[in-house]
Amino acid sequence: MLTKITKVLKRILVSFFMLYGYNLLVPSEALIPINFITVIILSIFEVPGLLFLIIIRLFIY
Repeated sequence: MLTKITKVLKRILVSFFMLYGYNLLVPSEALIPINFITVIILSIFEVPGLLFLIIIRLFIY
């Protein structure tokens, strides 16, 4: 049980830092806000989720 909780917390932390790193590298027009929804999407889908959020950000907004 404890290993599952640590695994989930690790994925959430990695997702947060992945979004933070992306936001450091891109210009201000393509920033993805760091909030609960985006972190959960990245926690579930990881890198494909980040690509999906980037595509949504660039095409819709």
